[in-house]
Amino acid sequence: MKRGGSGSGREKVSLGKRPRGCPSFRCLGVRPNWEDYSGEERDLIRGAAKIYYPSRLYETFFLSTGKDVFPRNYYEFMGNKIRQTGLFQLLDVSHPRTKVYYGRRRSPCILSDFTYPFIAKDPLGSSQGSGVWRIENRKDLERYLARCRPAYIQEYLPIDRDLRVVLIAGRVVHAYWRVAPPGEFRNNVSLGASLVFDAIPEDALDFARDVACRCGFGEVGLDICRHDGRYYVLEANMVYGLEGFHRRCLNIHEILKRLDDGGTL
Repeated sequence: MKRGGSGSGREKVSLGKRPRGCPSFRCLGVRPNWEDYSGEERDLIRGAAKIYYPSRLYETFFLSTGKDVFPRNYYEFMGNKIRQTGLFQLLDVSHPRTKVYYGRRRSPCILSDFTYPFIAKDPLGSSQGSGVWRIENRKDLERYLARCRPAYIQEYLPIDRDLRVVLIAGRVVHAYWRVAPPGEFRNNVSLGASLVFDAIPEDALDFARDVACRCGFGEVGLDICRHDGRYYVLEANMVYGLEGFHRRCLNIHEILKRLDDGGTL
C-alpha cells in the first residue's frame, strides 16, 4: 500500500533523508552504487518524474535522463563561490564587486582593480567564516595568495550585520540578523555573532525571494546586507546552519512537512 502523497496517490521519492518527516515521501538513502538499491527501489526511482535531494552523486544522471530534481541549483552551487558569483553577475543580481584571478601575476592585477581594504576568500568549500580575510596591506595579500588558488577578491562593504534568509521552494521559512561582535568584520554565528529576530524589513525578504527565484535556488540560505541604501546578496548557502532555527524552536523537518502538506513541494 502506498503512503499518502499530497492527494496524488503516488509516493514522492527522495534519496536524501531531509524530508523523512513527510509521510508522502519515501526516503531511500544515498547509496554509492546503483546496484545497492533493490529492484523495487530502482523501479521506483526510474518511474518517478521528480527526485528529491538526489545527492551530488546522482543529480547529473537524473537530469541527463529528463527527470526533474528538487532542490534545483543546489549541488552544483554548494560551497562554490566562483559559480555563485558567475550566476549573480550573469543575472545582474546585486552582489558586491567581485573578481577571480588565475595565474602567477595575480597580485598586480588585483591591486589594479581593488584598493585596501578588500575581502579575499577561499573560493571553494569554506564555511562558518573560515576562509574569509580582510586584506589590509601587501603582506596580507601575499599571505592569502600563497594559500589560495585561484584568488577570489571582493570589495569590502563596511557593515556590522547581515540578514540570513532561508527559502524553500520560494517560500521564506526563517530570517534573522547576524550581528558581528566588536572588532570582528565577519557576521558568522560560529565567530560570536549575535542573532536578532526583530525588525526584519519586508523589502529585504522581497529581495531574497527575487534572488532565489531568478537563480532557481530550490532551497537556500541567502546572506543579504544593506549598504548605501541598496541590498546585496553576499553568498548562497545550501548547507546552512540551524542555530537560528533552534533559537526560535523551529524544526526544519516539520517545516518541510507543512510545505509538503500545503502542496508546495
